[in-house]
Amino acid sequence: MKIRKLALRVRIFLAMILLVMVSSLLIATVYIYQYNEETQDYHKQRLERKESAIINSLKFVIRDATYPVTTENIPLIFKTKIYEVADVHNIQINLYDLQGSLLISSKADLAPDLSNKCIAAEVLNQLINTASHRFEKKEIKLDETFRSSFQYIYDQKFKPLAIINLPYLENDDFLAKELNEFLARLSYTTLLILVIAVTLAFFLSKYITKSLKQISDKMRTTRLEKRNEKINIEHTSEEITELIKSYNNMIDELEESAIILATNERERAWREMAKQVAHEIKNPLTPMRLSVQNFQRKFDPNDPEIFNTVNEYTATLIQQIDTMSSIASAFSNFAKMPVQKNEQLNVVKIVDLALDIFVENDIQFHSNTEEIMAKFDRSQLIRIVTNLIKNSIQAIPEGRTPKISVSVLGDAQNVTIKVADNGLGIAEENSVKIFEPKFTTKSSGMGLGLGMIKNILETYNGSITFETEKNVGTTFTVTFPKE
Repeated sequence: MKIRKLALRVRIFLAMILLVMVSSLLIATVYIYQYNEETQDYHKQRLERKESAIINSLKFVIRDATYPVTTENIPLIFKTKIYEVADVHNIQINLYDLQGSLLISSKADLAPDLSNKCIAAEVLNQLINTASHRFEKKEIKLDETFRSSFQYIYDQKFKPLAIINLPYLENDDFLAKELNEFLARLSYTTLLILVIAVTLAFFLSKYITKSLKQISDKMRTTRLEKRNEKINIEHTSEEITELIKSYNNMIDELEESAIILATNERERAWREMAKQVAHEIKNPLTPMRLSVQNFQRKFDPNDPEIFNTVNEYTATLIQQIDTMSSIASAFSNFAKMPVQKNEQLNVVKIVDLALDIFVENDIQFHSNTEEIMAKFDRSQLIRIVTNLIKNSIQAIPEGRTPKISVSVLGDAQNVTIKVADNGLGIAEENSVKIFEPKFTTKSSGMGLGLGMIKNILETYNGSITFETEKNVGTTFTVTFPKE
């Protein structure tokens, strides 16, 4: 879930909780780091203090020694005193000769003559090469940390006499206890602050989002076609006040725009109505003209079937005249288009009748049955077919033999009419706009035909689709329910 999709109240909750958690985590991290630093400093300084005190004690022993003060006599000089000093300071003391061999130790299980107990070579090098002749190292044995110091001790003439080693165990039990107590107190404090932060976030978010919700509710109900109320909220923040002011200004501008838009819409509606009526009247005029020309060309007074022919042409002309009349009547009554009628009609027969007005011999008609009954407006069904046929004829380029196929198919629920041609096809960039009103690729015409067909079919819960291939042809498919 993305944070940008969360509600403002949830964001405030999360921000407060995150702030408390991050603050507590940072405090704990800083304290633990400080604890580690102070622990190291404590042990280092404690070892240095013990080392200084022990060396001073050893100097008194050397000064009062009854044996000659030499490295070889160290075990004799400190035979008993090393234990006393170690007990006083509660730390183990090891004395080595200048080559790193153990001379004497305060640890009971280390015998003075154990020559194999030696100081590592790197420690001796550090002692020799450092100006203070002191070296300190840390090592871990059996999960315990030891800090060992190595330093020269001198005789009364400041001549190196031996190397003193103090292995100091870093016991952090009491410090760790203090750390655990602090972290426990910090946890309780964090929990308390978290409860306070959640409570504060609840009331704060409620206060902030209350005004925003009122503004949101108003904006959600804002409509161009109705009168909108302004927002009047007092005692809000400066930002919310500016937002309300902007919204109220927008409402004033919206009302002005609505008035202008309404005026423009009325004017545009009249223009569109005039264009569409002109287009619809032109549709039946074209087949009527073709029918009259065809009748004039084929008229033969001696033809025994002349009366049947006259009746067919007359029926066609009357049909188109009725269509023009319905359009004119609708226009006079300020209607958009002729009122649709749900007539029970034979779709196969009506489509065949619509094809009779075209004199082209290259229109092939096919149906999977002689009768497909459906409820549809007779004149509008003829209008759909004639528009599609005209578009197919106009899509075929000069020099190419027209091949137009019209088929009517029916199943249990729907009727399907397909009109296929071998024209130039529909360009890809035009395919998404082909059903838009006033869109046309022709040099003449209003471009209302396919848009009109789409609107008619949508009224009957139908649809129109097409498949096209460049320079091969296009197939339009009209589908609508029988009931």
